[in-house]
Amino acid sequence: MHQLGVVGLSYRHAGIDDVARLSIPKGELESRLRSLRAALQVSELLYLGTCNRVELLFATNDGEPAGDLREPVLEQLTGRPSPPGKASRLLRAWAGESALEHVLLLACGLDSAQAGEREIAAQLRAAWEAARAAGTSGPMLDRLMGEALGMANRVRKLQAGTHPRSLADLAAARVLEHLAGSPAAVALIGVSPMTRRCGLTLHRAGVPLVIVNRSLAPAAELAATVSGRAVPLEQFRARPDAVAALVLAAGGGEPVLDGHTLQLLAVHNTPLAIDFGVPPNVDPEEARGAGILRIGMSELVQEVQARRTTELLRLAPVRAAVDERLVRLREEMATRAIGPKLAELRGTFERIAADELERALAAELRGLTEAQREAMEQLTSRLARRLAHLPIAGMRAAASYASSEVMDAFFREARLQRGAPDDAAARGTTAAPEHEEPLP
Repeated sequence: MHQLGVVGLSYRHAGIDDVARLSIPKGELESRLRSLRAALQVSELLYLGTCNRVELLFATNDGEPAGDLREPVLEQLTGRPSPPGKASRLLRAWAGESALEHVLLLACGLDSAQAGEREIAAQLRAAWEAARAAGTSGPMLDRLMGEALGMANRVRKLQAGTHPRSLADLAAARVLEHLAGSPAAVALIGVSPMTRRCGLTLHRAGVPLVIVNRSLAPAAELAATVSGRAVPLEQFRARPDAVAALVLAAGGGEPVLDGHTLQLLAVHNTPLAIDFGVPPNVDPEEARGAGILRIGMSELVQEVQARRTTELLRLAPVRAAVDERLVRLREEMATRAIGPKLAELRGTFERIAADELERALAAELRGLTEAQREAMEQLTSRLARRLAHLPIAGMRAAASYASSEVMDAFFREARLQRGAPDDAAARGTTAAPEHEEPLP
């Protein structure tokens, strides 16, 4: 667990412009992941980019605890050195158990702008698949993502019958309000969890939909589920359909619709553009110039923040489920980490007992019969195991709360190994380990 780390920023402490500035375009992700992993000197790396956050999840080399990588991360994402202190002001960092907790909360929607939304789980899965395709996800991040997505599934079952709201629901409500019952069509630009959910809501309301995407196949797949029409992005740019609203959530570092397309869209009406893009899919100034009302991520996040506290109170059982899973994972990982040392500790107790019995059988107990010797050996072995159980059980329990340094100090200072023969051995006795009284 101590090898896991997270560095990033989100709507909670940074502006959407900052998120956009650090985002990696989808087309560059595979190559950038490999170069980032090398530059940050980590063994595994995953990039999560959504409409309101950018985070890097990483695992260090074997045995190396995760450190604070904010400065090198900021330098790599911006492409230039940053002034002293800027990285610590702009970015947040989690390491070890806090990184695990952060990712579990994230997967369950508890760190989302719209608390409890479920799209983030799909975005996490897509980020994991991208890292695996790039070869930058390994056993540590695979385990982390498995736990996070498993937790998200458990929460979904816990909330069966409920329908948590998301930013996509807010966007759909804004669109329906704008349409005011008119039969006009709406264009969904990009195929993403946000446009999918928004499209389903609008479809249920009877709104005609145009699905626009760079690749036609994903657009056609979504169009089939919402009785819409699939259109290639280049065709829409040149000859846009007459629509009353746009919902945009397409990847890329540049606007997907330029000023000319926006002017064409505004010829017959004044469309509404809800832009989930980070960076923006529609330039705010060009939208204003075309007379299009654009609502970006900053406005959407600001609207849901007023209800966040109420939503988190409603989601208290989800937080409790995450805490329960964290306790079990802490115990499991801690026990696994010290397992070999516990086995060594048990063996040490048994060796000490066997040595003392051998000494006694050669001295004061030398007159025992063979049957009595065998009985003494069995008794000594059982007693050693019983005595070893006490510290082993205690160390298992303490390992969940103590640092690895504390655990190492215990095993180092206990010094239960038998020492090398000394003058006492030359006199026919066995030296007792330091801090241990010889058995009578």
